Amino acid sequence: MADSPHFARRTSPRGFTLIELMVTVAIVAIITAVALPSYQNSVIKGRRADAMAGIAAIQQSQERWRGNNQSYSTSLTELRVTAPALYGLTITAPTTDVMTLARGYIVTARAQGAQARDQECARMSVRMFEGNLSYAGCADCDTFTYTSSQTCFRR
Repeated sequence: MADSPHFARRTSPRGFTLIELMVTVAIVAIITAVALPSYQNSVIKGRRADAMAGIAAIQQSQERWRGNNQSYSTSLTELRVTAPALYGLTITAPTTDVMTLARGYIVTARAQGAQARDQECARMSVRMFEGNLSYAGCADCDTFTYTSSQTCFRR
């Protein structure tokens, strides 16, 4: 009787149903929608460290240069510093009078490429003037307001 076709065992279907697959895809989409912006923001913040390292390299080179010359330099080539991949670095005098290079300099890092999407610190600057170091940063500005501490330079 057990071999009779009327008493054949039913087997469970194998695989996933369409509903199960749709629920899984929806969950993955929700997780991605929440996690991706946070991840991208972390990457942007992490790349700021490249700009800070470039600025620090210029500061060290400027002090070595000033030890051998009467003023600071405005040339990355003279200082033997290269700009990080996602930032452009410039060095200027702290005032419109070029003679003030004997008393200080300003280093500005401007984000380029993918880093230009930085909503807080696409432009960062450090000013050394008469022995005082001050910082500035913004998303998109042409002039900086320098202070002794700045959110872009937090560690």
